[in-house]
Amino acid sequence: MNGSDAKIDVTAEWSIALSDGKHRIQFEHGTTSGKRVIVLDNKEIIRKNWMFKLVGVETFYINKKTKATIRIDAVSGFSYEYTLEVNGKPLQKFTKDYSKACRIWSVETQGQDFRICLELDTLDVYVNGEKQIVEPQFSEEFDGSERHFMLTSNMSAHIKSFSSGNKHEGIIHHLFVGEQGPFEPDANEKTVCVI
Repeated sequence: MNGSDAKIDVTAEWSIALSDGKHRIQFEHGTTSGKRVIVLDNKEIIRKNWMFKLVGVETFYINKKTKATIRIDAVSGFSYEYTLEVNGKPLQKFTKDYSKACRIWSVETQGQDFRICLELDTLDVYVNGEKQIVEPQFSEEFDGSERHFMLTSNMSAHIKSFSSGNKHEGIIHHLFVGEQGPFEPDANEKTVCVI
């Protein structure tokens, strides 16, 4: 594992969005040598040049809290199938569960990009993967709560959470940056521009 920018012959590739940003996983599998190379965000993290067993698993961490496993299974002859599991779940299930467990906004302000994540189970707020010191406030004005934090030393933000009034929709979360907003969570990872 050399950690340098890596160029490999990609056999499989996945993208995953987490609270600390989007991650790209590339995998090279030499079907005659058994060679296995994993590149995470353009940095080589695992290299095994000669493996006698052509099938199996490779496990690594995407970040401090997120464990990933690439499964290599023989399909027929010299054909292989590659699947990614994240925290013990197939990628699609993990992504579906994760999207229910957090709300994410991508914001561009003062020439900087920010990825803001509200984890719904803990109500922790992360900005670019860093947990923020949050000042929670309850409001009778709109029957909900606000979580205040700083994006930069001179740019405040807050997330308003309140009931939708519909049990199927549940709680609504809106982001305000400075005096601008509300911005709804972005399921498609689009960027919100704030001047």
